[in-house]
Amino acid sequence: MKKIDIYEELKQNAYPGRGIVIGKSEDGKSAVTAYFIMGRSENSRNRVFVEDGDGIRTQAFDPSKLTDPHLIIYAPVRVLGNKTIVTNGDQTDTIYDLMNQQLTFEQSLRTREFEDDAPNYTPRISGIIKTDDGNFNYAMSILKSANGNPDSCQRYTFSYKNPINGEGHFIHTYMGDGNPLPSFEGEPKLVGIPNEIGEFTTNLWNSLNEDNKVSLFVRFIDLETGKTETKIINKNQ
Repeated sequence: MKKIDIYEELKQNAYPGRGIVIGKSEDGKSAVTAYFIMGRSENSRNRVFVEDGDGIRTQAFDPSKLTDPHLIIYAPVRVLGNKTIVTNGDQTDTIYDLMNQQLTFEQSLRTREFEDDAPNYTPRISGIIKTDDGNFNYAMSILKSANGNPDSCQRYTFSYKNPINGEGHFIHTYMGDGNPLPSFEGEPKLVGIPNEIGEFTTNLWNSLNEDNKVSLFVRFIDLETGKTETKIINKNQ
């Protein structure tokens, strides 16, 4: 698979929806993840990321303007021991709870389907990072309808063992804007991962469509110490 420039990829797509990046820093010292949200409606745009323990959650920027919390208020990131879970919905909690009961990432997601937001049937995208004695591996998942037909749920899991320095994978919900919104197609895209969290955060944020971007979360996990560094940018300040 050809490695693409994630910044150029984002600049060419006015509405990728929500996106997850997971990979390894170029120097091999950090596991890296990023998650962003976008919105077209006032309800979707009226959000911010806030820290919640080791993870984050979404909340309304202006509670008086929140019309429907369904599908937009959730915890995108939670940490279970040496595992970091990143998703675009409340399946974060499903994965956390069921893995805590010794189910696997893939088994946990078999209990869920795409979102019930007809006619889009937005895919549920999820990722998990597992660190262990200086090493790590990760997996990504997408649950989607059959080309817009809600009668069938298609489930795909992609696992990455011993990630390559400076490489990661990017998955997002939509191929672009539209009505209905076209679901992501194919396997996660191979992208480059830099060493510096500030550079990565700034470049990702600046590459997202100015009108539609809402919030961005980036985390670097030091593979030797387990120490994390996190940056959050919210359009609503």
